[in-house]
Amino acid sequence: MRLVVLKFGGTSVGTIHKIKRIAKIIENYKKKKYNIIVVCSAMSGVTNDLITKTKEVSKNFSETEYDAIVSTGEQVSCSLIAGCLSNNGLKARSWSSWQIPILTKGPNKNARIYKIHKKDILSYIKQGGIPIVTGFQGLNKDNRITTIGRGGSDASAIMFAKFFKAEKCIIYTDVEGVFTTDPNKLKKAKKIKMISYEEMLEMASLGAKVMQPVSIQDARLDRIDIEVKSSFVKRPGTLITKRSNINLNRTVTGITSTHNDAKVTLVGVKDKPGVAASIFKPLSKNSINVDMVVQNISADKKHTDLTFTIKNEDLHKTKKICQNNKSINFKKLLLKKNVSKISIIGVGMITTPGVSFRMFQALANSKINIQVISTSEIKISVLVDKKNTRKALSALHKEFKLDK
Repeated sequence: MRLVVLKFGGTSVGTIHKIKRIAKIIENYKKKKYNIIVVCSAMSGVTNDLITKTKEVSKNFSETEYDAIVSTGEQVSCSLIAGCLSNNGLKARSWSSWQIPILTKGPNKNARIYKIHKKDILSYIKQGGIPIVTGFQGLNKDNRITTIGRGGSDASAIMFAKFFKAEKCIIYTDVEGVFTTDPNKLKKAKKIKMISYEEMLEMASLGAKVMQPVSIQDARLDRIDIEVKSSFVKRPGTLITKRSNINLNRTVTGITSTHNDAKVTLVGVKDKPGVAASIFKPLSKNSINVDMVVQNISADKKHTDLTFTIKNEDLHKTKKICQNNKSINFKKLLLKKNVSKISIIGVGMITTPGVSFRMFQALANSKINIQVISTSEIKISVLVDKKNTRKALSALHKEFKLDK
């Protein structure tokens, strides 16, 4: 069976006019003799409005009822799309997760799909129908609706592609694909034609908002190719695929930046086994996410300086936790807001020497001071003052010839 899974995000179904536009996209796949499964999100703004309503009712709103409420937005958009297609003469109907059913396990707000019953959907497709399926949700062992977390509709589409062995999984959004860097920060950013799962996972984790990391990880594990493209223009998007399909002639594929980071440095911490764990344990208990970590040994080899980054909004809480932490001793606590993490990503870095030097030299030539450095197999990240973010992106984009 020649099958394609089409996923439409909230901005793509945000108005009736946009729904009529995506109906034409679906019709075009039907004309090309594809069997189609459509997965859709709620109309833009609807889910956030429903979340606000739960908060107005109670600060401790039931997570089970929360999922039941926020999942309703997808039902609306599915029915509108199905109605539009039916009006255009196509056989289409909406399917809620419990009607299929889509089975999930795990906690409310962050469940994972582990099985999709195929019988009724396949039967409907064989009759020439187009199933319009609610994304972002499933049914748990207690027959209650669960949601899959942010980016859940992408994860739903990938799972449909997996279980139905789709030829293609296409994620339609409001951008044309994945870019070498944020085009809102650098006009010279170029659309990437093809990117590996690993590169896309790093870019998503580091701030690229095209897809959520969990969805990319699902696709990587099941080797499902994804094309990300715009529902508003008729141009090719970006293909996310396995590393062996990628042209390794390029060293760096993309550059990311963060905009909401703060730096914390504990100066003169007594250097002994377990000191790092003593610092980070209370932060973890208070749900503070620590990112970059660097530890330096002092000249006397008895003390160390430990630097790490967190989100700006966690800075005040982190300060209090460190000051009240009786299990560690330090001479000084330094706090710095408004820093930005700049990262270069590329599988080509694995086999290319001198990448670090080129990155550091390009930043030095632009008179940008590096505060912290961290590396992995396909990524190098540096911390700089937030005011230098755009200048750093421009310098690195030029250095690694991403302008071309």
